[in-house]
Amino acid sequence: MTSRTVQSSQRTMVRGPTFIRLLARLTDVETPPSSQSLSDRLSQWLEWTHAIALSTALDGAPSAPAENVPVLGGAQEECTRARASLVNAITGARELVLSGDREVGRGVGVDETTDYTLFRQRYLALQRSMQATTGKLRGRLRDMLAVESPALARLAEVDAVMELALSPREQTLLGAVPAVLGGHFDRLRHREQAGSGAWMDVFRKDMRSVLLAELDVRFQPVDGLLAALRAS
Repeated sequence: MTSRTVQSSQRTMVRGPTFIRLLARLTDVETPPSSQSLSDRLSQWLEWTHAIALSTALDGAPSAPAENVPVLGGAQEECTRARASLVNAITGARELVLSGDREVGRGVGVDETTDYTLFRQRYLALQRSMQATTGKLRGRLRDMLAVESPALARLAEVDAVMELALSPREQTLLGAVPAVLGGHFDRLRHREQAGSGAWMDVFRKDMRSVLLAELDVRFQPVDGLLAALRAS
């Protein structure tokens, strides 16, 4: 058994969403499980003003519903189209086209001297698209919940408060992902032995996987609101 195998077997297995497991693999570091419960972590992220707003949303009367709210079927289709569009933007990004799939005029030729800047810019642009799209969808779904029933209207207000409270923390954490990928880019390049450039396709696949996993994470609140609508 090699020393690398021993280290791998001793490393704590990371459990959780695909997104977290991918990032843990790319950083190649030990990630011990958190000893805090979810409620404990949330209490540290919520400021007192957010806690008051959350209490009001839970205990107060729901706000007046918006007008011209789309029906469930239309909202479902809108969410499906929006997600498919983002998936296509990720898988079709010219920086992420694999060497074997590259066509004339498509893809970006990257040799060993290219730095990570191009990939970082693409990741940030796709993050902005994901944030804008999911934010818009959450707002539309909350409008739909508000006209269904008092209970669902209250759920919509709670979601609005949680989005306002947790978005800064979420953006800080997700904003660190490009730096993680940058470290992975450098390690792969430095490990290249034959100079074949195969490491670049490995990186492209990993970056694409991380982006798709982040998309899943960002769509979780949207999926939850859709599920509440379908169950109503």
